[in-house]
Amino acid sequence: MLKYDEKRDFIRMRADCKMTFRLADTDIVYEGTCVNISGSGILFEADVPLEVGKAVEVHISPRNKITPPLTAYIETLRCTTDETNRYRIAGAIKGIKSE
Repeated sequence: MLKYDEKRDFIRMRADCKMTFRLADTDIVYEGTCVNISGSGILFEADVPLEVGKAVEVHISPRNKITPPLTAYIETLRCTTDETNRYRIAGAIKGIKSE
């Protein structure tokens, strides 16, 4: 049996896959790397910062062909800089776009 000690509603799953994102009010598309994702949130890395509270559309492209791509709408919760000077952006998933 798997042991799960984290106090969350959904388990985080490591993703490590390419993704794109854009602010809701612009057509400029940025690239990033999805670090992990759960049923309610996402953590990704990018070269550009995002302000807390911004609405963002993200598109995740998994490495394997078994898992389909995902397009979701998120609200930015946190943006920090890591040791490689990339931005780590956490967001709450607000909706999923059907393909």
